[in-house]
Amino acid sequence: MPLASDVDINSGQRPDEDPSLAVRNNGGDAPSAEPAPAGRREALLVLSFGGPEGHDDVMPFLENVTRGRGIPRERLAEVAEHYHHFGGVSPINEQNKALIAALEGELASAGVDLPVYWGNRNWAPYVEDTWRQMAEDGIEHVYVFATSAYASFSGCRQYHEDIARARVSYSHDSTRPPMTAEKLPHYFDAPGFVRANADALAAALAALPADVRDTARLVATAHSIPNAMAAVAGPDGGAYEAELRAAARQVVDAVTPGRSFDLVWQSRSGPPSVPWLEPDINDHLRALATDGETAVVVFPVGFVSDHLEVIWDLDNEAKETAAEVGLAFVRAGTAGTHPAFVTAIRELLEERRAGGAPRLGTNCPAACCFVPPRTRPAA
Repeated sequence: MPLASDVDINSGQRPDEDPSLAVRNNGGDAPSAEPAPAGRREALLVLSFGGPEGHDDVMPFLENVTRGRGIPRERLAEVAEHYHHFGGVSPINEQNKALIAALEGELASAGVDLPVYWGNRNWAPYVEDTWRQMAEDGIEHVYVFATSAYASFSGCRQYHEDIARARVSYSHDSTRPPMTAEKLPHYFDAPGFVRANADALAAALAALPADVRDTARLVATAHSIPNAMAAVAGPDGGAYEAELRAAARQVVDAVTPGRSFDLVWQSRSGPPSVPWLEPDINDHLRALATDGETAVVVFPVGFVSDHLEVIWDLDNEAKETAAEVGLAFVRAGTAGTHPAFVTAIRELLEERRAGGAPRLGTNCPAACCFVPPRTRPAA
C-alpha cells in the first residue's frame, strides 16, 4: 500500500484552492442539497485514527503517525511506553468495533438498510483497503463518520484528505463511475453527543464525596493543537476552540445549569519551540490547588471514546498530579457507545440522505483548516 506521503491527492492544484476536497471526493460536485437518489448503493464508513494491536506494532504505528514530521526517535520511544503499558494494544480498535456493532443495531432498528465499514488512517484496517472492499462490494456512494466532532486540520480536514487518498490510491473499474463520498457534518452540538457527555459528567459528580460535590471545579479537556492550526480552524478561524466551548457549555448546562467550567488542553506533542494551546491539564490542576480548590471533575469532551490519550494522560498523569497537590479527582467518561450518541450518528446520516443544505464538516471550503505541512502536529 502507498504511504500517505507518497500519494498526490491534489492533482497539481494548490491544496487550498477550488475545487475543494469535499467537492473532489464527491466526484466533482458539491455535496448535494437534494435527497439521495433512489436505488444508489450506499454505505456508512466509520473513519478513525487507528492503533496498534500488540507490542511489535507500536513503533511502526507511531512511525506512520509521525512520518515526515521530524519527530525525534527518543520522543517516539517515550510515547511507545504508554502503549506498552497496556500490552501494546490501543483501546481505540475495540472501541470502534463496539461502536460499529451498536450502529448496525441502531440502523436495523430504524429500518435503515446500509452496510457499515471501518477504515483507519494509521493502522489496519487502512482506509485504502476498506475503500477497495467497498468498491468490490458495489458501493456507489459513502457517508463518512469521522471519530472527531470538531473543526481543525487534524479534527476534520485530515479526514477529507484520508478519503481523497483512498480514492486516488484505488484503481477503479473503468466500466463504471468511481465511488463518491461525503463526510458527515461536525457533531459537537448534536443532542445525543451532548446527552452522552452530560450523563457521564453527572455520574462523575455523583462519585465525589458529598461535601465537595457542589464546589468541585469542572474542567473540560481536549487535545491541544498548535496555535497556528487553531487560528485557521473553520472558515473564519478559531472554530476548534469555539466549538469546544459551545459543547462544554451545553454539557454542563444539561447537568448543573449556569455552573462555570474551565477548558484546558492535553496530549500536546511536537517541539517546545512551537506554541500550542495552553494551559496543559497538569499545569491547570496545580494552579487550581494553589488557588485553594479542593476537588475537580475532568470531562474530556474533546474525545469520543476512552482511547489511549484519555486513559494515560488523564487516568494516569492527571490523576497523579491531582493526588500530588491534594485535589479530589474524578474523570468523566466519553460518549463511547452511549445509546444517545449512537442515535445521533444515525440522525447525522439520515440528515444527509434526506437532503438539505450541507453543513460545515460536509461541504468545507477549499482553504478551511488548511495548515502548511511544516506546522502540522506530530500526533
